[in-house]
Amino acid sequence: MHVRMSRSADELRADELLREFATAPAGAPDRESLRARAIEAWVPMANRLARRYAGRGEPTDDLQQTATVGLIKAVDRYDADRGIDFAVFAIPTIVGEIKRHFRDRTWSVRVPRRLQELRPAINDANDTLTHALGRAPTVADIAAHLGVTEDDVVEGLEGARAYQATSLATPVGGDSGAMELGDTLGAEDGGFELAELRLDLGPALAALDERERRIITLRFYGNLTQTQIAEQVGISQMHVSRLITRALRKLRHRMA
Repeated sequence: MHVRMSRSADELRADELLREFATAPAGAPDRESLRARAIEAWVPMANRLARRYAGRGEPTDDLQQTATVGLIKAVDRYDADRGIDFAVFAIPTIVGEIKRHFRDRTWSVRVPRRLQELRPAINDANDTLTHALGRAPTVADIAAHLGVTEDDVVEGLEGARAYQATSLATPVGGDSGAMELGDTLGAEDGGFELAELRLDLGPALAALDERERRIITLRFYGNLTQTQIAEQVGISQMHVSRLITRALRKLRHRMA
């Protein structure tokens, strides 16, 4: 005997509100109010769908908000005259919006859409083949199962690594927690460039005349002022300034 499942009063009221909105004339003064009430009445269904995708790294509030966006789209597109139950019409729209959220918003690094879509297909194939073969499938197994090339599978696996990044603040080094992941990464060492400059500087200094070399040495190694250098060399401070400028120009030319 066929038994028809009874619907709750809330579900019946939500369905009634939606039909009132869907059949209201475009210029009706209460149309926007009916729309808002219809959306509010169907929000529990959207939230139930959102909770199916909880535990996948996205906050529940974000998933529910995304599901509500899908619900609003479904309400605005629903045509009551087609005789289709609203839940049947709305669920694919809401679920599609949630899946689009995961596809477009949750990747740490942007990768091509093709690789984003290949990732879940590879995961599903891996689970199916592991059960069927009794072992972990090879790249060739997955490629044959999906009808793609082995290069596509490898590229999809590489792209999947961009789905979730690890924070540089992640503790490493055992239970002590004295170091973070960022502390283990290398950085550019300016000392190498400085060492090369010093090697080039020796021959360049040797190319200066004796007075220029002495003034440069007093200024940049002895840290004397131009006035102090003028007193030691026996020339004016203005002359010292001109000699420093000329000597530096020679050094830059030779080191370039």
